[in-house]
Amino acid sequence: MKNIRVKLVPLAADDREQFILDNQWSFKHSALLEFGERDNHIDADGEIISRKTVEMCMDAENSETYRIVLDGKNVGGMILQINKETNENELDTLFVLPEAHSKGIGYGAWLVAEALHPETKIWKTCTPYFDKRNIHFYINKCGFQIDEFWCEHFKPTKEIPDETPDEGPDEMFHFIKVMK
Repeated sequence: MKNIRVKLVPLAADDREQFILDNQWSFKHSALLEFGERDNHIDADGEIISRKTVEMCMDAENSETYRIVLDGKNVGGMILQINKETNENELDTLFVLPEAHSKGIGYGAWLVAEALHPETKIWKTCTPYFDKRNIHFYINKCGFQIDEFWCEHFKPTKEIPDETPDEGPDEMFHFIKVMK
């Protein structure tokens, strides 16, 4: 796959609503592909990831929110949490609109994110257990390793906010990428 040239553009205030909707659609699309309409991971509002969760990530103190842009067109988005004290940073969300999948856009965006923060010692992220596409992406493309499987038998080492207790799957893979 060729290395695609994408840009990360800081989110404009007037694009906030569409960013949230695009983020929700991208995650919902993956769940629908895996489970179809019977998916019990979709919440009462019909979403796999709530507006509240997306807004909480966007509005966090150390948050950086970007649009992924290719050829002048919004094709996805990314939210990073940057800890300037520890340099242990988090990828809260990375999404590519379904119509732009399998073109190297996500990987190109990840390379740009890494270049924006060369001081990073460790990157962290997580993804639902069922999203094989994401698991493949993080491990085989981006060089992350699974370090935890969050499930009923093992709770995360990081405290998860309980404002959205019934959101999304109960089982998640947590990944880390140690930078050299």
